Amino acid sequence: MVRRAAASKLGEFAKVFELDSVKTEIVPLFINLASDEQDSVRLLAVEACVSIAQLLPQDDLEVLVMPTLRQAAEDKSWRVRYMVADKFSELQKAVGPKITLNDLIPAFQNLLKDCEAEVRAAAAHKVKELCENLPTKDRETIIMNQILPYIKELVSDTNQHVKIALASVIMGLSTILGRENTIEHLLPLFLAQLKDECPEVRLNIISNLDCVNEVIGIRQLSQSLLPAIVELAEDAKWRVRLAIIEYMPLLAGQLGMEFFDEKLNSLCMAWLVDHVYAIREAATNNLMKLVQKFGTEWAQNTIVPKVLVMANDPNYLHRMTTLFCINALSEACGQEITTKQMLPIVLKMAGDQVANVRFNVAKSLQKIGPLLDTEALQGEVKPVLQKLGQDEDIDVKYFAQEAISVVTQRLRMLDFPVKDSEEHCAGPDKHLIRPGMPGEDTGKAPCLFYSGLETLLFNMRPV
Repeated sequence: MVRRAAASKLGEFAKVFELDSVKTEIVPLFINLASDEQDSVRLLAVEACVSIAQLLPQDDLEVLVMPTLRQAAEDKSWRVRYMVADKFSELQKAVGPKITLNDLIPAFQNLLKDCEAEVRAAAAHKVKELCENLPTKDRETIIMNQILPYIKELVSDTNQHVKIALASVIMGLSTILGRENTIEHLLPLFLAQLKDECPEVRLNIISNLDCVNEVIGIRQLSQSLLPAIVELAEDAKWRVRLAIIEYMPLLAGQLGMEFFDEKLNSLCMAWLVDHVYAIREAATNNLMKLVQKFGTEWAQNTIVPKVLVMANDPNYLHRMTTLFCINALSEACGQEITTKQMLPIVLKMAGDQVANVRFNVAKSLQKIGPLLDTEALQGEVKPVLQKLGQDEDIDVKYFAQEAISVVTQRLRMLDFPVKDSEEHCAGPDKHLIRPGMPGEDTGKAPCLFYSGLETLLFNMRPV
């Protein structure tokens, strides 16, 4: 434990020494710790190697540090080899291009085909950084001849963690190798990974498509891309479905409106009726981002009609999703679409038999109220809210009164005359009383307060 603590501070300690003292005092300590019988000490010496290598000139590096570093890269303990792989980019910068080409590239090749999956995964994570830090003059040749053959083997590795690690960085090589090499050598690897049985591999490829789009355009991948997206969209793990939803706006921008409408629009609508609330919520936000990307005309013709049809769905959760979509889309779509297409549906849903839907109607009217003109607020919205304010359900009544307050303030801002009686009734009743439960002292019924968890709690109410 003491030697381990010393090894962890050796590199930091070396920085305050003069160069001669580093050579005579620190390097012998480093060599000794790097040969310790405990692998937990040896792996920390690798970390110290980075700091020491930065302090020494090139000639001294070859003599004083590299023998120990070569030994660490072939250490019998996989933990030490793992540390070398994990610190590889830092070591590469510290020792310089000449030693990198002569010593580190062969060491990296061995790490990429290490017998331990953890070591291969750590090395795979560093592929892009290693290639970026190579000398510009010889970079392409080195990658094609000395790195790419090992990458091709990792694409079909038996361990999924290795494939996941590689998939997270391999797309970045396209910007380094250029269009021709990407199409000829990298594209087959991307296509193979898009068909991988592991969803995280496919997801990592899709999440980095912007790199390939800059070089060759995404159309080259479209035939294999679509099946992979569909499989991820329907994956049994809801977190995988959630992740692909988050990348959908990026894909939409790269694929274009026409391709998106033809191939992916139906997926986005299907997510709105997913059995997991987090997916439905993410799908709602996704629609808003798509409208911002493709414009209100596209929304009016493509998205809004499909969303509004859900208002008649027999499942009350899907009807509530319609309201959530309207809340998200109203601001992106603007006043005209909101007033002419969305508002009538919201007002119609005020008569829903489920109280959860009705109080979400009140919340939706409060949300879209600032976008509406005086005529719609006074003639359509306010009468409905006043009716909901007399609802038999206490929660519906509360949210309706809150919405009335917002609408009244909006009318006042628009210089619309508000009657004193209306103004008096506009504010939410802060002392709404819950019906007395058996055993309660109804003479001291508690006030009804709503915390930040109100939406979650109300949506969990039994129908």
